[in-house]
Parts: sequence; structure tokens; C-alpha cells
Amino acid sequence: MKEEPMNKRSGKASDELRPEYDMRQLLKGAVRGKYAKRFHAGTNLILLEPGIRKAFRDERAVNEALRLVIELRKTGSRKARVS
Repeated sequence: MKEEPMNKRSGKASDELRPEYDMRQLLKGAVRGKYAKRFHAGTNLILLEPGIRKAFRDERAVNEALRLVIELRKTGSRKARVS
């Protein structure tokens, strides 16, 4: 037997604001992108290609692989200087 949810919500969403909210007052003094620089300063997103994305389980695995690449580059550059 299929259980019905206790609260039945209508499929229609209301796009109207409550009467006490006045859009002119809400948008007064608004600045588009006011915090964009601050947001981007703390964010470093990189999109991976689908084939690469499949090779890693999660962000931790990606970070471990990149740390290994960094260490290998350091080792490789030391050998080149010695030779």
C-alpha cells in the first residue's frame, strides 16, 4: 500500500510576494555584483573534462594527484639542474 504524504501541496507555485514587501524598497540602493570580487577571491573552480572526471572519485583524489604531479615536477627539475 502506497503511503500518502501528510501535507498535500498544490502543484501550483505562487510567484507573488507578500503584500508587506515592496519591491521598490527592497531594490533601493541595490548594486549588482557588489560582492563578486570577494566571492571569487576565495573560490577556485576548475572544470574537468569528462574523461578526466571519470578517473577520480572526488575532490580529494584530484588534490592528491595534483600534489603528486607537483612533487614529481620538483624532482624532475632538480635532476635536470644536476645533469
